[in-house]
Amino acid sequence: MARRPVALAAAVVLILEAFGIVLLNWILSIVVDRQQMSLAGLQPRAMSTGSWVGGILFGLYLLFCAGVLLRSALRDRAPGGFTRIALISCAVVHGMLGAFAIGLVGWVAFLAMMVVLGLLVLTLMAYGEGATGEARGNAENRNAENRNAENPPNGAPPVAPTSA
Repeated sequence: MARRPVALAAAVVLILEAFGIVLLNWILSIVVDRQQMSLAGLQPRAMSTGSWVGGILFGLYLLFCAGVLLRSALRDRAPGGFTRIALISCAVVHGMLGAFAIGLVGWVAFLAMMVVLGLLVLTLMAYGEGATGEARGNAENRNAENRNAENPPNGAPPVAPTSA
């Protein structure tokens, strides 16, 4: 299966998206600062700083998810535990951003979000359960072999009838 190239493509797309998000929030912070915009009495500087910090945090989150995908692709192993949950949350975020993008930006932005969502879901599905799933499958196979040794597939040998 082509899970390595898909994971690498998803990682590259997330890296590009992270830089795009940081750039977009930087531009928004400049616009808010220069036009002295305020919302509900907040200082323009606080809104500008909030936009900048939010962009950096979201960019770091996307870079973390890209790093998880790169590591999975290079090792050809499924992400486990917390990192798998991070990738699932990244997929959910992209699904929600895609839904918002239809109304706010347009269908092209929706399509871009759905491509990223598709890459993330395909990567998660391609790697499956990872080591825990393989270990569980091996344990189930061993249990089936033990049951077959105790009870042959054709059943127990017939017992001679006893007459009373």
